[in-house]
Amino acid sequence: MNTETAQTKKTQLGSSIFGRVLVGIDGSPESVEAARQAATLAQGPVTLLGAYDLVAGLVGGVGPATPAMVDEAALRATAEERLELARDALGGTAILKRGEGRPWDLLLHEIDRAGATLVAVGSHGHSRPVGILIGSTATELIHKAPCSVLVARTALGAFPSKIVVGLDGSDESLAAYDVAEALALRFEARLIPIVACLEDDIEPGAIQRRIARQVRSVFDHPVEALVSASAESDLVVLGSRGLRGLKALGSVSERVAHQAASSVLIVRGRR
Repeated sequence: MNTETAQTKKTQLGSSIFGRVLVGIDGSPESVEAARQAATLAQGPVTLLGAYDLVAGLVGGVGPATPAMVDEAALRATAEERLELARDALGGTAILKRGEGRPWDLLLHEIDRAGATLVAVGSHGHSRPVGILIGSTATELIHKAPCSVLVARTALGAFPSKIVVGLDGSDESLAAYDVAEALALRFEARLIPIVACLEDDIEPGAIQRRIARQVRSVFDHPVEALVSASAESDLVVLGSRGLRGLKALGSVSERVAHQAASSVLIVRGRR
């Protein structure tokens, strides 16, 4: 494959991931930041989805004979107001949707219904164990979403301007590299490929030859290496091995997404 053909394939891969973007909106600054970053990366329509949960909205019910009450109209109106504010922050171009239920359930349903290629949510700073216990939206999507996932954190400057990508030689990590390289070219961002070579079967030299670019070799566990590197970047890009549910607990991508200082993009798919 010649250089021009290879570059075209990488660009097409990046475009396919950002072609149909879905963002979860809960009214927090973090979710608005997720919308801003997702819209920056998008190369197609952006849909903002707001959820209102009737169970979470229950009030009253202090005794067995006292009925709990919920004002569904008020919850719906609040969700709509949050969506409008988020759309205004993007310049009024996004598609708005709302629904009743747990946010991650609605997002997963919309991903399947609309064929979303990227879902984005803001990080609220939950640690990984806490995220698992309370069922945070980010945790649920990392484990269950069939598409790529962006977990957004506030970027201090232009986004993205410095991109870290984790490599281990797998087809999934090479697909993540292709996306990261396409983003770096598109936004004129600095690209830092990192290989954590604590394991004997990781060969930085072989990986470097496959991508035809200098890599940074770090003698550390991949999670620690990438979390450390996230402090000097505004986006970490990782491949996903396709694990779902309980099998995904403890995966590198899941742990980095919860611990990183920067936004994290988990790319689903193989090179």
